[in-house]
Amino acid sequence: MIHNLRMRTLLGGCALLALAGCGADDVASPGEGVIVVPTPTPTPTPTPTPTPTPTPGSPAADCPDGFTNAGVIANLRNCSITGRINSDLNIPKRDGTIYSLVGRVDVGTDIGGDGAAAGGKGVTLSIDPGVVVFGSGGLDFLVVNRGSKINAVGTPTQPIVFTGRRNVEGTATDDSQALWGGVVLLGRAPISACIGGATGGAADCQSQFEGTADALFGGANATDSSGALQYVQIRYAGFQLAPDKEINGLTLAGVGSGTTLDHIQVHNSSDDGVEMFGGRANLKYLVFTGNDDDNIDSDQGYQGFVQFAIVAQRAGGQSGDTILEVDSNGNEDSLPRTFVRLSNFTFLHRSTLASSINAMLFRGGADYTAVNGVVVSPRTCLDIDETGGTTTRGANAGLQDQGPPVFKSVVMQCGDGAYQDDGNVSTATIKSIFEVSGANNDPDFTSSLTDFIDGANELAVPAFNAATLGSFFTTTDYIGAVKNASDTWYQGWTCDSSTLDFGSGASCTAIPTL
Repeated sequence: MIHNLRMRTLLGGCALLALAGCGADDVASPGEGVIVVPTPTPTPTPTPTPTPTPTPGSPAADCPDGFTNAGVIANLRNCSITGRINSDLNIPKRDGTIYSLVGRVDVGTDIGGDGAAAGGKGVTLSIDPGVVVFGSGGLDFLVVNRGSKINAVGTPTQPIVFTGRRNVEGTATDDSQALWGGVVLLGRAPISACIGGATGGAADCQSQFEGTADALFGGANATDSSGALQYVQIRYAGFQLAPDKEINGLTLAGVGSGTTLDHIQVHNSSDDGVEMFGGRANLKYLVFTGNDDDNIDSDQGYQGFVQFAIVAQRAGGQSGDTILEVDSNGNEDSLPRTFVRLSNFTFLHRSTLASSINAMLFRGGADYTAVNGVVVSPRTCLDIDETGGTTTRGANAGLQDQGPPVFKSVVMQCGDGAYQDDGNVSTATIKSIFEVSGANNDPDFTSSLTDFIDGANELAVPAFNAATLGSFFTTTDYIGAVKNASDTWYQGWTCDSSTLDFGSGASCTAIPTL
């Protein structure tokens, strides 16, 4: 902190022989019979002393206002945040400084689905490009409550990194997981699973985030904004708060379409990469590497658009579940119904575990269209548990009635066969759905991918014009997430691991230089 020092002024004698003034023009030249009083040389005024700038590789001297000095970790000043943030706060990028979450850190106080909850207060947490924030254990996680925002906007060369303490200390490996909780955004957009008997999609339809007592989400504001996550890495997250109640790498619960979500990597989460509980969030340019449960999971009436997704499980086959899990059984007629449009994805499903039978699992009441996709799996590629009901969408007027998922320009290379029948829908029916629903689908494809980059076989498949699904989508002339070596949207802001090497020059097991 810069301290202002009181300035001292020294006054020279100016009045001998009743001089009229103190300026140089009023002083007689030598030899004119006037006594000359020399002007004293002033004592130099001390300049304010700033907080010393740390030399490279040394910790900052102290923490910014609003943070607690928690000592030094990995030769960096650890500035911690705990409890509830109830006024706007910026996490600045400073040399020799890292930031930590201690326990559950809440951004703002819930304003309710209707915006009128007693005691509610919306605030904004801003994070500068290049900042690293860590948690020390599974109970350290970040919650952005309804009515509040996070503006974590990195750059292609200075991503914002959320990670675990062991990663900071240098002891994390390519197999590390569950080192801290994760990032949770709670919004006021419609959901279908309500507590207290409310109607799905209504302002008073709200649900409670898994494993917590007072983290509520849901409402009727489809365009609600929870801020922005751009050029962000979320590493080594995921934690079980209670049986079957886990924190994901990134949780979007009731998050509205006013939220900006792009260029996000979730690496080695012990649960899902991202899970959407209802809401209307749209996502673009996603990288999911080494996550141990599902990678893109949607439930509770999520309706949104997703484009450009690279997803890869860890090599070796001993980790991971599905790549894509859609909805859940038993809510086939719940409204609002899940409605998703997914385009340009490359799924590398590597798990050979008995619990990980297929790459894509469609449960429950979902209206889902997937286009321009490449799926590679040693197991089966597709399981559909529900082929559609007869209930109309009610509150979601204008959207077609529920039916089976639709695929267009999706190709699959599947080691155990394309389709899985786990007692719900026969493989013959799944085959009919996949092969009849749209043109240019191929369940017996031979992949020519170089890692995650399209090869000649992928480039030979005619692409579907995703822009016909909505203005959110970019039209491409290729399937998959990455066309060729010149298509480098994933590069620079991601971290490299044994799962995938993005050529970013930054290892997921190390943190950026601070």
